[in-house]
Amino acid sequence: MARYTGPVCRLCRRHGEKLFLKGDRCFTPKCAFERRPNPPGPRPTRRRKVSDRGLQLREKQRARVTYGVLEKQFRRYYEEAIRRPGVSGENLVRLLEMRMDNIFFRSGLADSRAQARQVIRHGLVTVNGRKLDIPSAHLKIGDAISFTPRGIRSEYFKIVQEGIRAKSVPTWLALDTAGMSVRVSAEPHVQHGETHVFNESVVIEYYSR
Repeated sequence: MARYTGPVCRLCRRHGEKLFLKGDRCFTPKCAFERRPNPPGPRPTRRRKVSDRGLQLREKQRARVTYGVLEKQFRRYYEEAIRRPGVSGENLVRLLEMRMDNIFFRSGLADSRAQARQVIRHGLVTVNGRKLDIPSAHLKIGDAISFTPRGIRSEYFKIVQEGIRAKSVPTWLALDTAGMSVRVSAEPHVQHGETHVFNESVVIEYYSR
């Protein structure tokens, strides 16, 4: 599975804003963006005006980095979004939000998408009662995520169980804190702003040119 393995705090500094790629650490003074908000590398001697194309590229890169998707896979999501009926931008957001690692993160069972991917790859998670270790798997309405017997015995499960009640969950997910499981009850409500981490129309414009 191809993925970015470099320092993630560098990505936040590059984009000039917090992308919350390290979970709870991003809310503490230890956050690298709080200590060094300037972009990595030597500081430019003068500011350069960014073109419209450059702004579109930045927005696309921000979306890709936030969801932990490399360019080739992100392009496939775009092509699938424009093939589907409806608004292409909303289709793109739904495709990204319905990834297994994103739902695991949105439900509060992980502090970040990177942590969610690691837990899934270690075989600690089931979908509809069957173990699934593919973080990019696309889930459907009615699918339920829970822990495997080995996952329930893990130290990670105990830590999550203690703090799960303090997590806020989107309305399109149904979290069972007693059973430590989450079910997809509806499609992501793009219009409600619960899923907006990027401007989807700008990303569609970038690929459409």
